[in-house]
Amino acid sequence: MTKSLRPKRSISATPAARVKQASGQRWVIVLVLAALAAGAFLYGTTRPKVAPDTSPTTAAGFLPTRPNPARPPGPAPEGMVWIPGGEFSMGSDAACESLCGLPGVTRDALPIHRVYVDGFWMDKTDVTNEKFQEFVIATGYVTVAERAPTKEEFPTAPPENLVAGSTVFTPTPGPVSLKNHFQWWRYQQGADWRHPEGPDTDLRGREKYPVVQIAYSDAAAYAKWAGRRLPTEAEFEFAARGGLSGTTYAWGDGLKPGGKWMANIYQGQFPVKDAGEDGFAGLAPVAQFPPNGYGLHDMAGNVWQWCSDWYRRDYYEQLAATGGTARNPQGPDTPFDPLEPTEKKRVHRGGSFLCTDQYCTRYMVGTRGKGEVSTGSNHLGFRCVKAPSGAQTNQ
Repeated sequence: MTKSLRPKRSISATPAARVKQASGQRWVIVLVLAALAAGAFLYGTTRPKVAPDTSPTTAAGFLPTRPNPARPPGPAPEGMVWIPGGEFSMGSDAACESLCGLPGVTRDALPIHRVYVDGFWMDKTDVTNEKFQEFVIATGYVTVAERAPTKEEFPTAPPENLVAGSTVFTPTPGPVSLKNHFQWWRYQQGADWRHPEGPDTDLRGREKYPVVQIAYSDAAAYAKWAGRRLPTEAEFEFAARGGLSGTTYAWGDGLKPGGKWMANIYQGQFPVKDAGEDGFAGLAPVAQFPPNGYGLHDMAGNVWQWCSDWYRRDYYEQLAATGGTARNPQGPDTPFDPLEPTEKKRVHRGGSFLCTDQYCTRYMVGTRGKGEVSTGSNHLGFRCVKAPSGAQTNQ
């Protein structure tokens, strides 16, 4: 891990003000850029049968997905499924994303461009609390949210501000303007993967829930221990599409096919109360909704997921400018977000249980999120991939 990836926290005069500090706004990034979405719950758990798309074009700018024909190279590693890889159209031309459609925030998914990825294994679900606990027990690993900032890191900070914690979504008592996300997010002392909403919460009964409050280095450390790695953004999108091309969602173009929810997202008035019409008010256990065409659960909604790529708003423009098909893109060499130019950000994908058409709809397949690398929250997790040869990309 390079020095630029070390946990970087902001300490200000009071714990409340800590959330607002501009230098290293560790918490702002998760919020403004964390997609709050809407999804759907289908009537059964039967895996949808998705054939390769053979239409000449499927949507403006999209060409058919052409999966590799090779069979899986042996039996699947535990908990993983084979993603064949191949050539596909990457990106999103979604016309509207509510408040997240602000200039410079979501147009980073254009232009739609052709990408090829090799085949790989991918976790069927997000990494769960019980799996992450196995890693912690085996290694003694301490996550970023569990580490108290030090006086050496922040020599001018009052001692009372040098406390471990993370960001937690908190519903508001009534309707509020959606222009100020500080109204529904707080920095919570004692919030970490063992205590997702703070020290008064724990993991009892949540063994099958996705692990949250995970910074990028935490996810990368788990992946290395497991002999796996984090997916590239291109791998994630290819897998999320499940063989489809140009559809709005990972399961097709209808938000609620047959009137049934397909993902855990937010219903009700945001950020007052999640009505739980999809079966869950807040976070859900993994695999509660039907898998996509490749057998993957929760590629949209429930929790955001870390990808290995640095984030640049103009990266797709750079790829498209080279012409032809990008092969196994690994992301830009350096990060840059014009909204927060000093922050080191990696890509998030998939949206979360907080996604809603009232605020942000980046549960749409092809849309992008981003997050400062040392920032976790109670709607951010990850899953792993593995190349059949065992080769790993840089994390």
